[in-house]
Amino acid sequence: MIGRGLDWVARHGPPILAAGVLLGVVAPPLATLARPLLVPMIALSLTVALVRLDWRALLGYVRRPLLVALLALSFLLLSPLVLWAALGALDPPAPLLTALVLMAAAPPITAGAAIALLLGLDAALVVVTVVLATVLTPLTLPVMALWLLDLEIDISFADFILRLGALVGGAFLAALLIRRLAPAGWLARHARPIEGVGIIALLLFALAIMDGVTAALLSRPGYVLLCLGAAFAANLALQAVGGGLSLGLGRREAVSVGLMAGNRNMGLVLAALADKAHFDTVLFFAMGQVPMYVLPALLNPLYRRILRAGPAGKGKNGEQS
Repeated sequence: MIGRGLDWVARHGPPILAAGVLLGVVAPPLATLARPLLVPMIALSLTVALVRLDWRALLGYVRRPLLVALLALSFLLLSPLVLWAALGALDPPAPLLTALVLMAAAPPITAGAAIALLLGLDAALVVVTVVLATVLTPLTLPVMALWLLDLEIDISFADFILRLGALVGGAFLAALLIRRLAPAGWLARHARPIEGVGIIALLLFALAIMDGVTAALLSRPGYVLLCLGAAFAANLALQAVGGGLSLGLGRREAVSVGLMAGNRNMGLVLAALADKAHFDTVLFFAMGQVPMYVLPALLNPLYRRILRAGPAGKGKNGEQS
């Protein structure tokens, strides 16, 4: 019964993830209860994605470091610069401007690999880019925050790297052990239930990150809705620009790049800011989770149409797109 239940969860992944965010808003006690699971669920979702990943494809991208480095640096340096310039004419509230630029300066979410697998995208490209971008973030984020926002972020490089190393390295180690210890063919036979475990991990993370949002929505609905609208607009705009600029890699790779460009790890930024972040900035980070979990379900038909459109091209990794 557990296997059938997990299989059902895997087959309905995108709408279940969307429901997790909404459940955190309408049932705030559940969000508060799930709050301690925030970091463990990030680690579990990444581990599941790595277990299911074709590691040969992953090594193919590791052998092409220039492509991965260009993608990572474009996320961390080019994205916040472009968004900061675009927002200048709109004159948003200062905390919202800060939040949007910091979002654009953050690395892609670690759960991106799990979402890419759900959508049939290039999870190998997502994993290697996410790992490199995450490792570089302690070097790039303070510079971009100070240069663009005149905001000083006190990040201990050693502490930040240790936390990220424990998260990412631990997930890789756990996935390697599972792949080594699993009997031959076991992972292939249980691909759906394993995917279901990853969906549940993402669901619990989405639930936990919404802790505190309901109270803010009741007291300041106008600003919360402004944050929500800005989060959707920024996510979609970054996806469109990132995917459009990457079409030369192939359709599957371009959609994967767009997915990474629009969905950023604001949790890392929030951890770096600690108690120095303005509450309105933190509120945007919470609302920014909504499009990350709702848009994959809404855009899945569009992604599939893009992947099917026109003659199949060759991706840079040598596979058909």
